[in-house]
Amino acid sequence: MTEPVDILILSNGPGELVTWVKPTLRALRQQLGHDRHQVRISIVLSPCPNASGSETTIAESYGEVDRVQGATDFLPFLLWGKTSANWDWRSRGVVLFLGGDQLFPVIIGKRLGYKTVLYCEWDARWQNWVDRFAVMKSSIVSTAKPAFRDKFMVVGDLMNEVGDLTSNEHQSTAEIVGLLPGSKRAKLMQGVPIMLAIADLIRQQRPTTQFVIPVAPTLTLAELASYARVDNPAFDLVNGSAATLIEGDESYLETTQGTRIILHQKLGDRIPPYDVFKRCTICITTAGANTAELGTLAVPMIMILPTNQLDAMRAWNGVTGLLANLPGIGTIFARVINQIALRRVGLLAWPNKWANTQIVPERVGQLYPDEVADLTLDYLTHPHKLQTMRDALKAVRGEAGAADKLATIVTNLIYEF
Repeated sequence: MTEPVDILILSNGPGELVTWVKPTLRALRQQLGHDRHQVRISIVLSPCPNASGSETTIAESYGEVDRVQGATDFLPFLLWGKTSANWDWRSRGVVLFLGGDQLFPVIIGKRLGYKTVLYCEWDARWQNWVDRFAVMKSSIVSTAKPAFRDKFMVVGDLMNEVGDLTSNEHQSTAEIVGLLPGSKRAKLMQGVPIMLAIADLIRQQRPTTQFVIPVAPTLTLAELASYARVDNPAFDLVNGSAATLIEGDESYLETTQGTRIILHQKLGDRIPPYDVFKRCTICITTAGANTAELGTLAVPMIMILPTNQLDAMRAWNGVTGLLANLPGIGTIFARVINQIALRRVGLLAWPNKWANTQIVPERVGQLYPDEVADLTLDYLTHPHKLQTMRDALKAVRGEAGAADKLATIVTNLIYEF
């Protein structure tokens, strides 16, 4: 490599930034060095329905990065190639896709004249237009068109890098049920009251069980607690339990039946609370990146997606997510999209997608607390079932060293110039 190059990373949500982008940045700098005159790394974020609002700050905190553009300025960049700060671009470079829509790197790579590398968990699109695919599992390669299979390399699961962030054992001596209702209003409206009611029912049978909610850094405790009030429009739809916020050295929600749910909060901490996840005996979680993180940590879980309020589900990716979140008419789009999606819904929890079978229980549709509580109690009273799920989660994880392998693909492309 004699001429300087640009590496442009495209990403979107907080989960991708922490679990995909961060380890890849570290590996890129280890292989390509820290001379910014020779290798410059930029991050451009695209809109994400699961965004927390802190994505730009997270990306800017990574010392390996030279420039960051937030999601609010993405559309002009996609359409016309114009960044908000009028960035210059070197004549040689690589576009690395680590989250968002797979069409984005194709368009941007062609405009800049850069090579393109896509990291793919589940499927690989635009095979004719992409230079290299770094895939999580060999099954993705087997579905590729024969003419393009030489573009594919199995690198493994970037989520496996999560294990480097914490060394705590995944289970404590106490029986702890983690409650993960999400971070956005669409999921919190139904998720908080139904999970509080589930906790009440579990405590009736197992009084010593502890409960914890790892609070998203973008939520204040008061905001979270607002969804636990009876004036929450979804409260009666899910037969929810109400709770009061008690703040102190250890803040918690206390339901009207006396169940306490500890609120674990690390304001300003950009790393997901993996130490909390690993202490949980089992977690009840909504769909999304949490299922991938829990799966990688081999923490047993039950994934729930209540659709009691159909237009509340708006956390879809790509164009469908953008339509569902349009002001005013978004509610209409959300109802139509969700009706179609629920008729075609397949496996939703990421470990199940990876395994192509249901190793993590999924409950989708008109949900009520007793059904989920009974399922959770069955696992808690049969520890061998928990261990079976842990073993299955460990087995389904991809190969180790994904970040290094992905960085090698990018490095090889650079040296091919």
